[in-house]
Amino acid sequence: MENIEKVYIIQPRMGENCKELHDEAVSLIESAGAAYCGTTYQTIKQINPATYFGSGKLAHIRELLRGLDDVTVLFNGSLSPSQTLNISAALDGRKVIDRTTLILDIFASRATSGEGKIQVELAQLKYIYPRLKGKGAALSRLGGGIGSRGPGETQLETDRRHIRNRIKYLEARLDETEQRRKLTVERRAKNNIKTIALVGYTNTGKSTLMNRLSGAGVLEKDALFATLDPTARKITVDGMDYILVDTVGFLQDLPHDLVEAFKSTLESALNCELALIVCDATGNYDMQFKTTMDTLGELGFDRPYIKVLNKCENIEDITPFTDFVCISAKFNLGIGALERQISDKFKGIYSHCLLVVPYSEISAFSAQTSRFTERSRWFDENGLNVECTVEKIYLPFLKQYIKSIYNL
Repeated sequence: MENIEKVYIIQPRMGENCKELHDEAVSLIESAGAAYCGTTYQTIKQINPATYFGSGKLAHIRELLRGLDDVTVLFNGSLSPSQTLNISAALDGRKVIDRTTLILDIFASRATSGEGKIQVELAQLKYIYPRLKGKGAALSRLGGGIGSRGPGETQLETDRRHIRNRIKYLEARLDETEQRRKLTVERRAKNNIKTIALVGYTNTGKSTLMNRLSGAGVLEKDALFATLDPTARKITVDGMDYILVDTVGFLQDLPHDLVEAFKSTLESALNCELALIVCDATGNYDMQFKTTMDTLGELGFDRPYIKVLNKCENIEDITPFTDFVCISAKFNLGIGALERQISDKFKGIYSHCLLVVPYSEISAFSAQTSRFTERSRWFDENGLNVECTVEKIYLPFLKQYIKSIYNL
């Protein structure tokens, strides 16, 4: 029978969102394939630079853990390299990890694409590098379990120069990927393809919504960071074609290094024409929205968006949620209203046109087809008739063919 790693949480009692952070930590532990086995809440009046907690609190925690064998201790916050080592020593050499280590471990188990694996390994190595100094035998105590996936123990035991070289190599690989993504974005713009990005807190049902809108068959799982790699699918709303992109979910106190590591993946959100900010009606949706917008703000996000409240199947009165489009992606509720909102967002930039192209100009006209979305066509004595939707900035290119025009 497989041994499941047991994790005990040390939860600093700091801030109003203390309980939410703790509940997220339990979900993160389960997402990492480990088992939650208890928590101690600790009030922090002053942070000790060496051990975070004072010696009295550490002695109290050591007593709480007495009798719990082979338990990993999760500090639900950020620790410096020396704090991690000193806390481990004070707790009789127990394995100690922090929130970043746990999230990185989940990322390592979720990444499937080449780019995702590069991003995860790069983030892990940057996190590991300052923790190499003086660790010596402490590294051998890490063993398996959380924190050992991805580059793993082999990388941990290499010298710092090797890790620096590996980081440079991975950064160069990531730059190449970013250049390819920029070409994709430019090609979509040239072909007049509009992108809609699904953005939001982790485990709010973004992948379920993508499947509902596109029939994509993307993995749906009730777990944090179930989908790490971005997925793009074509969808059609009110006769218009769009590219819908699912992105990695956000989390409270997501370490800045992780945001930076996945910045290239999130470029799809920064380059979209519209973002759907998805929140979970069964959770703290205001906090989820704020966390998402704060993270996007760090990346310079400035695109129009629609606030989507998912998992609303048990809400009888949705009138209090006027800022949101209330849906249940799982039960196909409110999807029509969401599609109308999407259509309305784009109406201001499009016009509906009837184009009449003389037979003698049909060949030359074919060069313009990327500038509009065709709805229907037929031939008569005047030539080719095309009913289409045109982005207003492209109307001058088609003016010689326009028979009639009206705004959507």
